[in-house]
Formats: sequence, structure tokens, C-alpha cells
Amino acid sequence: MGLAGAGWTLFVAGHMAGNMLIFAGPETFNRYGHAIVSNKPLLYGTEAFLILCLVVHVALGIILTIENKKAKPKKYAVAANPAKRSSLASSFMALHGSIILVFIITHLMTFKYGPEYLVEYGGETMRDLHRLTLEVFSDPLYVVGYVICLILLGFHLSHGASSVFQSLGLNHPRYTPVIKKAGFVYALVVAGGFLSQPLYIFFFM
Repeated sequence: MGLAGAGWTLFVAGHMAGNMLIFAGPETFNRYGHAIVSNKPLLYGTEAFLILCLVVHVALGIILTIENKKAKPKKYAVAANPAKRSSLASSFMALHGSIILVFIITHLMTFKYGPEYLVEYGGETMRDLHRLTLEVFSDPLYVVGYVICLILLGFHLSHGASSVFQSLGLNHPRYTPVIKKAGFVYALVVAGGFLSQPLYIFFFM
């Protein structure tokens, strides 16, 4: 489950970085999008890999949740001490993971399968993703929903990015706190990068 989640953890960072090109202007952003869809082997290979990771991650998440509930049907009578207590993010992984799954589907329907606006640069015709992005992020309801989902993604990543190392057996009193802090910073950067785009478009464009 950790390795499958790691595939998406790395992808969202790259996706966020690519989306930041919207600040470079319409042509740069549209050419970036066009370059991705034009490389069919890379595109299809990446999509297949992400679908596989998502299916494995969700399926194992459901199985582990059920097994945990069976193993601990009642809450402990005494609360764990702060050192052993689960974090807020880890306690609700299944909940915000489910919301994020719905968000991914909605996001694909909105952008990948959304309106096909076209634009031409130097005689080359391509999809005008810049126009679509501005159009979508001008809707206050969509922006609010997007912000909420990205905050939940940040929570999900803050626990998931660091727990991958624990799943692989890399757990040590000296290094684990550093890994957890690094996971938090990683989640903050990724979620913050994604959030900067709709907020900038909605309030300044």
C-alpha cells in the first residue's frame, strides 16, 4: 500500500510543478500541456502506472481498514501517551482518502475530458488549457471545493509520504522524527503549490 501511494506521491509533486507554468503565460502553459499529450507512449504508460497504483492503494486501504476494525472493535480504555498517539492525519486517512478519490475523478472530468478549446502558435494547433483553467477557476464554488480537497490532500500526504519509510522498515528513534517533519514540509509545498493557482486566478485574474 505504501509503495502504491508513493507512486502518486511523486506524481502529484511533478504535476504541481508543471501546473506552476500557468504563471509563465498562456503559450508556455499550453505548450507544456501539448507536449505531454503528444508523447503517447509516455502518456499511456504513466496513466496505466497511476491507475494500477490507485487501484492497489484503494483496495489495500479498504482491506486494512476492515482488518483494523476487526482487530480493535472497541476503543482503548486508556488513551495512548502523546509519543504513541496517532496523528490527526493518520486517524482519518480513509475519510480524506475517499474524498480525494472523488476529487481525482471530478478533476479528470473537468480538465482531461472538459471543453476542447483550441489555440494556434506558430502554425501549430493545440488545446487551450490556459483558457479552460481560467474559466474553471473563475467559479467560486469550484474554487472552494478545490481548496478543501487540496487541504485534505495535504493532510493525506503529510502522513503518507513519511509512513512509506516505516512500511519499508526504515524506522529509527533518531531518524523517524526527521522523516515525519520532511513529510510535513513536502505535503505543505505540494498542497501550497496547487492552491496558489486557483487562488491567484480567482482573485487577481
